[in-house]
Amino acid sequence: MFAIVKIAGQQFRVSTGQDLFVPHLDGSTGDKVTFTEVLLFDNNGKTSVGTDCNVSVNAEILGERKGDKVIAFKMKRRKGFRKKIGHRKLYTHIRIGSIA
Repeated sequence: MFAIVKIAGQQFRVSTGQDLFVPHLDGSTGDKVTFTEVLLFDNNGKTSVGTDCNVSVNAEILGERKGDKVIAFKMKRRKGFRKKIGHRKLYTHIRIGSIA
């Protein structure tokens, strides 16, 4: 049994008990989160797509983590202009509890 869920503008294939790193979600460690935007649901060969699947996915927030550093380097030759900017995107670690 699995489902394809839209979380923070991205699609993820989830199944029960799976751990995921998704873009930052509001909430703290231990909070329960419900995702209602399910795009596809498969239950042992029976597939529902789009508006046919009245399914929600329940998950628990396990923590947060920063992603890899992304560096933007700007330079104009012969001008002495150099600018180095970096950032690390926040991800939320979740565990899928049930698909119902």
